Amino acid sequence: MVQKTAITDAIKTLADVESRFSLRQTEDEGFFREWYEGLPEISQGEREALDLIRRRYLYHLADGSLTEGTVTLLMGAPLLERAGFYDPPFKIRGEASVEMVLDEDNEDGEILRGRIDVLVVQNQFWVTLLESKRTTISVMSAVPQTLAYMMANPRRDKPGFGMVTNGNEIIFVKLSQSGRIEYDVSDIFSPIPLRNRLYDVLRILKRIGQVVTEG
Repeated sequence: MVQKTAITDAIKTLADVESRFSLRQTEDEGFFREWYEGLPEISQGEREALDLIRRRYLYHLADGSLTEGTVTLLMGAPLLERAGFYDPPFKIRGEASVEMVLDEDNEDGEILRGRIDVLVVQNQFWVTLLESKRTTISVMSAVPQTLAYMMANPRRDKPGFGMVTNGNEIIFVKLSQSGRIEYDVSDIFSPIPLRNRLYDVLRILKRIGQVVTEG
């Protein structure tokens, strides 16, 4: 009998996701160039908008930890909007359901189910997702589940990109299922230091958008 399991229950560590999907972190330093190479410049107006996003976030954070929904409203959604992911050719889907069948030829196989906080779709191709976590949870702890969600990408010939944030930290993920199943992660960016690292985050999001539409 096929067992149905929530992704949040089945995938808790990198070891879990790597063993279940036979994926590994690449050893190729050039695998994930999109987060540091060929980044577009941003305008003064965009910098001012990012400064406002940062100020608002820190204002609300001052009262204590923030919920996932608040993180998405204050940080995730404004960044995706500024990066152009709300406009053609992209589409936004909130609380998108995913389902993956593991070992489907086995009557004792397993179905993994979950919901992605925000999914960006371009021509039926999943290009980036946002998995937000409350501020008290480390951003790295959400990477295994994000990789599991990204494995549901129906276009396995194209790489997928993810952004994970708990508000205090933002990290990007790239997954390739063409040939060997490999992934890598970016540096961790934070809006908390005086130097606004959201500038870097927006440039990376814009670069990922360029790569996807050009590809």
